[in-house]
Amino acid sequence: MSADILVNRFRTFLLLVAGITCVFTIVELWLEEHTGDPPQLIPFVLCGLGTVAIAAVLLRPRRATLRTLRTVMGVTLFGSLFGLYEHIEHNWEFAQEIRPNATFSVLLSDTLHGANPLLAPGILALSAVLAIAATYFHPLLQKPDSSG
Repeated sequence: MSADILVNRFRTFLLLVAGITCVFTIVELWLEEHTGDPPQLIPFVLCGLGTVAIAAVLLRPRRATLRTLRTVMGVTLFGSLFGLYEHIEHNWEFAQEIRPNATFSVLLSDTLHGANPLLAPGILALSAVLAIAATYFHPLLQKPDSSG
């Protein structure tokens, strides 16, 4: 098996794992009723866009679809960081509400162990990194040789 075939299969595998992650994240968010307020809808949108961008690359790998995928996944990565911030903020506020006289270390511990899981938004980052990795040194993104 040639190296090119192996690399193409690996790219496809990374994209499929990223796409499956996006789809199952939507299911998980829906089952957890992650729809209380508008910021909770952001991961639905990001996963939906990610799924569409990944499908576009799998079905029609072109320079434009690869660049779109990278852009969508870059935004998804930032969305993951925003989700992490939101989870920390809500856990901190809740800890302050139930223990108004607690020390910083107690509040920090309560924040890290709060109801909003801190690593849950990381699934968006994982899918983004996998999809971006699949485009690493992709031949369609390489500049054409101008020496000829």
